[in-house]
Amino acid sequence: MTNAPITILGAGVVGLCVATELTARGVPVQLCETAPEPGPQACSWWAGGMLAPFCEGETAEEPVVRLGQQAPHWWCTQGVQVVHNGSLVVTLGRDKRELARFARRTHGHQSLTGDEIAALEPDLEGRFNTALHFKDEAHITPRTALATLWDRLRENGVQISDSAPQDGRVIDCRGLAAQDTLKDLRGVKGEMVILRSADVSLHRPVRLLHPRFPLYVVPRGDGVFMLGATQIESGERTRPTVRSLLELLSAAYALHPAFGEAELLEIGTDARPAFADNLPRIRRRGQTIYVNGLFRHGFLLAPAMALQVADLICEGRKPEMMDEDHGEW
Repeated sequence: MTNAPITILGAGVVGLCVATELTARGVPVQLCETAPEPGPQACSWWAGGMLAPFCEGETAEEPVVRLGQQAPHWWCTQGVQVVHNGSLVVTLGRDKRELARFARRTHGHQSLTGDEIAALEPDLEGRFNTALHFKDEAHITPRTALATLWDRLRENGVQISDSAPQDGRVIDCRGLAAQDTLKDLRGVKGEMVILRSADVSLHRPVRLLHPRFPLYVVPRGDGVFMLGATQIESGERTRPTVRSLLELLSAAYALHPAFGEAELLEIGTDARPAFADNLPRIRRRGQTIYVNGLFRHGFLLAPAMALQVADLICEGRKPEMMDEDHGEW
């Protein structure tokens, strides 16, 4: 393996995780990113940060559940604060069938009574009679996690530049921007809201099931909550829709009426990169390796994808999620 640095295109969650894992193994890398720091140019800026593989198993394929279980430990080893309080899944009385369906399609949960819900989340006392608790799940604050990886890479001497070399080995982690090469990549639009409420306290992500879409509320601390997220088949990245925002806010109000008096701090939207089956891919074409298609599982699956890329480069081990391999490095 040559000692010339590998260029990593894109410093969203995937690019930063790949750069971190390769640097930890002594592989010289350089990051190519036009922005001066992590920010809203990357769809990972708008993520929920839930490390919830078992909940995702309700709709996701088996590799998401299995590989996602690596995420909490990996993020901890990078110095990112990981909150290990599990996830809570609830539903309104009229939608009880949704909770039963969710329970059938997932594992790793415990059914709770109303009193047990109140013991975990006192502010939800009397609001729900039953719930599912996924005790082995966790969550992080995405923007803090991105900044932590960025700062550690700079401290380790990784060069971050807005221009890429014309030749050499490349790992393309550009997300939806890679549609210029990955023609089967599509965008899935997601919208989110950040609120502040002094009248609601939650200790873990809470998912409110709904016949059309699930709302999740993720506590960020100091009375701040992230509400997400819609899932619309569209590559449009900048304009949230009125209907989506009304549904998000209405669902939050249904979870707890105090959210009706909350401050609206931020509205965000972007398009997540995804392939047809919503599973990520590693593809090698000549001197370029593509890592893409993480759908809504960026912070959950980026560590596993980074580990597989590093194993390929350092040990020659073919990644589980590789579906194209054309060329030698």
